[in-house]
Amino acid sequence: MRLIIKIVLILSTLFFMITAGYAGTYGRTLCKTDGFRCKKIKGNQSWFSLFPSEHDRGIAMRLNRMNTDLYPGLVIAIPDDIENRDIMDFAPFPRQIRAPEEKVIVVDPVELAWGAYDIDGSLVRWGPISGGRDWCNDIDASCLTQSGAFRIFSLGSSDCYSTKFPLPDGGAPMPYCMYFHGGQALHGEPNGLPGYNASHGCVRLYVNDAEWLRYDFVEGPNENNHYQGTKVIVQAYTVASEE
Repeated sequence: MRLIIKIVLILSTLFFMITAGYAGTYGRTLCKTDGFRCKKIKGNQSWFSLFPSEHDRGIAMRLNRMNTDLYPGLVIAIPDDIENRDIMDFAPFPRQIRAPEEKVIVVDPVELAWGAYDIDGSLVRWGPISGGRDWCNDIDASCLTQSGAFRIFSLGSSDCYSTKFPLPDGGAPMPYCMYFHGGQALHGEPNGLPGYNASHGCVRLYVNDAEWLRYDFVEGPNENNHYQGTKVIVQAYTVASEE
């Protein structure tokens, strides 16, 4: 059963990569802005062949909001002077905000990014996401991630999985899940992020980012925080998805 679920998830990911890759991945838009150039993938080019340096590769993947395999025809963004830059140089969030006096996670489904702020309002880490997509054919409904202010109310381990998707029996892995609104959670995505919103409403993250948030940043409700888990602010989809 787990093998069947894995095959279904991989095929679904490939389908959305192909259909969205030509229409509007994040990198296709980003590369048209100052400080970036566009690169159209040809043949068997890969992240490793294009960026032999782990430093450069890590930045390029996060900037394009994807860690899935490259494929011919895909357009990615490459920043100028990448070898001398740091990932925090490209943060899509302010480096400093008014002190919230508590830790806060901000999720932007348009910028396809999350940011973690400490109690003093300093951005301590950020990373790519894939949020809820406009429409899910399998449930014949919108899948947008709910916008608003929420609290983490339930935490899971590396073994966390969906009890609903894929239909009808669930089983999709959701490592390091952090639920904030009904069945919507922040969680790692073992199959990788594709550079656009592709989920049923959850906020998919790099697995290592999810692990860091789960164990080094997020707090679930407990006596010490008056049973108020870490705040999560999901910003609105202010522009239409290009999927």
